[in-house]
Amino acid sequence: MDSEVAAYYRQMGERTRLAAGEGRLELLRTWDVLSRVLPPPPAAVLDVGGATGVYAARLAEAGYRVHVVDPVAEQVAVAAALPGVTAVVGDARDLDEPDAAWDAVLLLGPLYHLTDRGDRVRAWREAARVARPGGVVAAATISRFASLFDGYAKGYFTDPVFVAVVHGALDSGRHEPPADHRYFTTAYFHRPEELPAEVADAGLKLDRVVAVEGPVWLTGRVDAILAEPESAQLLLSLLRRVEAEPSMLGASSHLLTVARRPGPA
Repeated sequence: MDSEVAAYYRQMGERTRLAAGEGRLELLRTWDVLSRVLPPPPAAVLDVGGATGVYAARLAEAGYRVHVVDPVAEQVAVAAALPGVTAVVGDARDLDEPDAAWDAVLLLGPLYHLTDRGDRVRAWREAARVARPGGVVAAATISRFASLFDGYAKGYFTDPVFVAVVHGALDSGRHEPPADHRYFTTAYFHRPEELPAEVADAGLKLDRVVAVEGPVWLTGRVDAILAEPESAQLLLSLLRRVEAEPSMLGASSHLLTVARRPGPA
């Protein structure tokens, strides 16, 4: 992992990032999709790039056998302390796991920190290798336009440094802020249409690409909506209804790509 990216995650923001606002919406929507595509517990799930284990904890509570692999030792220590979760330091591009060992593999963090396409395909291929035939591989990516939208939602465009970062992301997909700045660390932002080719190059069969938050993350009202059970349920049901609508994909902060390793389940 790039030293700048590692330093960003050593701040341990992943322990709380998904607890409120658009992060909370990301969590609920990702969990909603996973609940429909993962095999039932007690299936074995490899959570690659699982950070401090936010998703791993939920999976373990639901009865899954969960193992986290993450490149940041500090995050691994937190995940390993969770009930029902094991964790080790590792690299998504070179997993220390046997072939066909896992019922499902999650890549909910690695792909948007691999700025080189070859590295991303390596991570996809490793996930395909360790998944059993018919097994699920689910990967999160960030939309090419996320920093543009986020800049207006949070007032960042008064900073010329951020303006330059957004232009770079729009031009090439590379989000590259200065190492000492407050913005999200070095990342790659996908166009939705790039994902099927990455999946195919890894030897996987594409199931679906879905919008996680849709454009709702830009409203500034996510906390208020999610605070009321009825409004939260309505939001989640409506986002599920339009999640695969192609015109929604670019407006979502995150995309979730679901694929399968070819072969009988």
